[in-house]
Amino acid sequence: MMILAMKNLLLYISIILCTLSSCNSEKQRQQRFINENIEYIAQQQQLQTDIIERSGKVLNPRTLNNDTVVYIDMEDWCSGFFPGSMWLTYNLTNDEKWKTLAEKYTEAIESVKKLTWHHDVGFMIGCSFLNGYRFDDKEKYKDVIVEAARSLSTRFRNHAGAIQSWDARPERDWECPVIIDNMMNLELLFEATRLSGDSTFHNIAIQHAETTFKNHFRSDNSSYHVVDYDLETGEVRHKNTAQGFADESAWARGQAWGLYGYIVCYRYSGQQKYLDQAQRICEFVFTHPNMPADMVPYWDFNAPNIPNEPRDASAAAIMASALYEMEGYLADQGCKETADQIMESLASPQYRAEIGTNGNFIIKHCVGSIPHQVEIDVPLNYADYYFLEALMRKRDIES
Repeated sequence: MMILAMKNLLLYISIILCTLSSCNSEKQRQQRFINENIEYIAQQQQLQTDIIERSGKVLNPRTLNNDTVVYIDMEDWCSGFFPGSMWLTYNLTNDEKWKTLAEKYTEAIESVKKLTWHHDVGFMIGCSFLNGYRFDDKEKYKDVIVEAARSLSTRFRNHAGAIQSWDARPERDWECPVIIDNMMNLELLFEATRLSGDSTFHNIAIQHAETTFKNHFRSDNSSYHVVDYDLETGEVRHKNTAQGFADESAWARGQAWGLYGYIVCYRYSGQQKYLDQAQRICEFVFTHPNMPADMVPYWDFNAPNIPNEPRDASAAAIMASALYEMEGYLADQGCKETADQIMESLASPQYRAEIGTNGNFIIKHCVGSIPHQVEIDVPLNYADYYFLEALMRKRDIES
């Protein structure tokens, strides 16, 4: 009996040791993945910034057009992503040279804080100045963040209970168009309340989230791209798309914006319904029959020629970053595992460019807007930004 007990004990110890060994091996593999990608990012970003620095100008790369890098002005909605990528590169590498460049490229777009003619100031200032404040305690950035939130707040429409995304577009019969992308601008408002103590910004963000929750989502938890409101009554006038395949289709990046946006709302409000909504969006996206095995979606889940449709790696990067944050609120529910799958795909040769190629952008195979026939199967600076943010969040989870 004693011999049998001893054998059982040895077997139990052996199982435990094997399990520990397996865990250590997986942890080491994940660390190698992180380190290799950080090393790659530093090399590719160096090539990109060397070109900019040699120009003697502060250039802001957005995408490629016929193998030529497209540089944008500060009022382009994408102007905050490249400065933000510099801050993320600094955070990932802890190399001071990236901080110096991040400061330079960020401060070059400071005048955006006064922009009121579209809603994307949240992207523009949030990715640049807010990251600078977070990663380097830039006290002087606080006023920029709050002023930008004040500018964004001028687009809040009381009757609609939402921030108007674009000005009226008579050609589409839109009076007060609100797009799902607008959920990504709420973080700026939440932070402005935290930094200033003025609850107005927080309240606007919550009202916008509530209105979007009520009107943007279908019964299957997919979202419309555009909901148009009557400025006098607040009633919904139209539900359409601008960048998706059809009004009733599920534009992939739109689903990603909604997922990320509601996780942010949960972070700042603690309201369970926002986390629940994020889970429902996940269920739609990741159980959809048209989601490819590599978890990099086609540009629209209802595009007519799947599987012969372009992928949108930018949507995948946004989803991965959102899922890593979600893991902190819903441990052991598969969020990290799904995000890891996406990141393995994005870091593979299929989607991650070779050093010195792809206009020195990181991620390939993204889509801007197929209906407008622009930025199809190209790199996009926001795909790079969210890939870097996802990698940073993965590193923090694994450490």
